[in-house]
Amino acid sequence: MTPSRARVPAAKSRPLSRDDLGFLLAKATQRWNDLLHAQFRAHGYADVRPSYGSVLIPLFEQDGLRMGELARRARLSKQTMTTMVRLLERDRLVERRPDPVDRRATIVVLSRRARAFRPVAQRALAEVDAQAREVLDDAAVRQLKAALRLLATVGD
Repeated sequence: MTPSRARVPAAKSRPLSRDDLGFLLAKATQRWNDLLHAQFRAHGYADVRPSYGSVLIPLFEQDGLRMGELARRARLSKQTMTTMVRLLERDRLVERRPDPVDRRATIVVLSRRARAFRPVAQRALAEVDAQAREVLDDAAVRQLKAALRLLATVGD
């Protein structure tokens, strides 16, 4: 046992409950995704899954990323990213192209359909965000975002 681990107190065993942080995060994410998907359906994009945001959001920020960089920005493994990109290709949201700088590498670009979907996604995210702000004030939203950014890096 390393010295730093020796100083960390053992986690106390406690009963499992719906008040567990992980459970609450999962349920909040599930609800958020349900609300987003309802908005996507209402605007004619029923086949676009909220999980596609892991690929689309980084590409909306900067189109034409290499697979490895896209995976890094999405915080997904390269294998998972490959699977996700295949799904988005199937749904005509992205295209894979050879990197013009390095033909061995692949870049992922938004399709015409994804570019048309972008304002729909922006509206849907804004509407769901507005619903959250009905129950959280600005300070709580800032704190929640900061906490979620930290939680996204736990174990790194």
